[in-house]
Amino acid sequence: MRRYEADVAVAGGGPVGLMVACELALSGMKVAVFERRVARVEQSRALTLHPRSLEILALRGLVERFRERGHPIPVAHYAALDTRLDLSALDSSFRFTLFIPQALTEALLEARALELGVDLHRGHLVTGVGEGDGAVEVEGTCGGDTFAVKARALVGADGARSAVRKLAGIPFPGTEATASLMLGDVVLTEPPPSAPLSALNTGGNLLLVPLGDGVHHRLVVVDPERLDVPLSEPVTLEELSRATRKIVGTDFGMTRPFWLSRFGNETRQAATYREGWVFLAGDAAHVHLPAGGQGLNVGLQDAMNLGWKLAGVLRGLAPASLLDTYQEERHPVGARLLQDTLSQTALLLAFDPAGLALRATLSRLLTTPEANRMLAAQISGCDVVYPDPVLPAPPGMEVAPGLTGRRLPRCGLRLEDGAEVSPFTLFREGRWVLLRRPGTHAPALPEPWARWTSVVTATVDGGGEGLQGWSSILLRPDGRVGYVARDLRSELVDPRDAP
Repeated sequence: MRRYEADVAVAGGGPVGLMVACELALSGMKVAVFERRVARVEQSRALTLHPRSLEILALRGLVERFRERGHPIPVAHYAALDTRLDLSALDSSFRFTLFIPQALTEALLEARALELGVDLHRGHLVTGVGEGDGAVEVEGTCGGDTFAVKARALVGADGARSAVRKLAGIPFPGTEATASLMLGDVVLTEPPPSAPLSALNTGGNLLLVPLGDGVHHRLVVVDPERLDVPLSEPVTLEELSRATRKIVGTDFGMTRPFWLSRFGNETRQAATYREGWVFLAGDAAHVHLPAGGQGLNVGLQDAMNLGWKLAGVLRGLAPASLLDTYQEERHPVGARLLQDTLSQTALLLAFDPAGLALRATLSRLLTTPEANRMLAAQISGCDVVYPDPVLPAPPGMEVAPGLTGRRLPRCGLRLEDGAEVSPFTLFREGRWVLLRRPGTHAPALPEPWARWTSVVTATVDGGGEGLQGWSSILLRPDGRVGYVARDLRSELVDPRDAP
């Protein structure tokens, strides 16, 4: 038997598991990832990174690695409606989706994890989980051998059929798949002149996108006459071609399939994201129709939320109660994700005249800027607000309303030496940041939080009226606002008058 020890064991070496591992290792944790696959898969179910995901990568200094390999797209779609979502109106430094295959996202995160010293063990399948004596004990198989892990915590990022979730006894309520959809990565000898292309009519639903290599294209097709085909039945090129021709009158010279798959709209969410020192993230915590790649993106955001909190508690820099906020903050996000994808499912399967009329009405509604911005912010992850402060403001501070729990608005910082920097540069080490306005008093944070906080004196350029007149801004390691406050015990000094 192979034996391992780690501060945190992570089951699942996909993008979500690797993101958790990176967060933990950044804080000095010894992390071991156990992945059942022997090698990375070449196929990519998800193809995009959304603005909020790009923001969290920027917080750790990683976003340029992804931008160099991806292609920015200034719009997104909601249920393939004709009116696209305009991302240029978002209050973000990344007002686009980044077209990048999931396999490449995984490869880049794996490279970063290895840089940080994460131990990655492939071909390791988890078969047992137990807790006792202040440790989590994991058992499994690896080839013809077995292995055992002793860790302080376990993160299950091992997908929709999560072994960790089942072994921890966490319920996974929801609904079975009611529709069968087809996916094909193929070569098109007669591709459409403009792509992406989408079409929905009484013949079915088609989404076609080029995969960026100039050769392969992805088609996602729904055939109303094939909705009840078992997900286990292989997709054939002829079946995909026939359904495509029924919808748009041509199969674009479809040939040489690289990947053919069938998937459904099973919708479930774990009853809890935590059981003792066992945590769930990504598809292990929520499954749904993969509409717009939201599952991958919400999973990455789960990973960051959990990672810095778990590292802080294990390092003695925060009370154990901080871990309760993972469930409190991310479970509602997952619930809303399921509601959103169920809504899109209804629209994507709307083939009768009434359904087509509803789609047309909603598409017209999205020409209204306010409605368009609302859904763009929702799909991108930019509208998530956490309701309760993790760390209240010290006594004697007046907190500005409406900002706690939000992403820091798009802004710049001017340091004491006059240098202008992006706020993203302050979070490379995964620490809290306390911004102090020049000439003002910023009370020290209580222990142990103070040992986990960088104090930076700077003025804010932009960010809206809510950031004006502040004396201190506390920012969480995930770039969200802890509080924006003004010291009531002394007059605010204009920085131009400060000594």
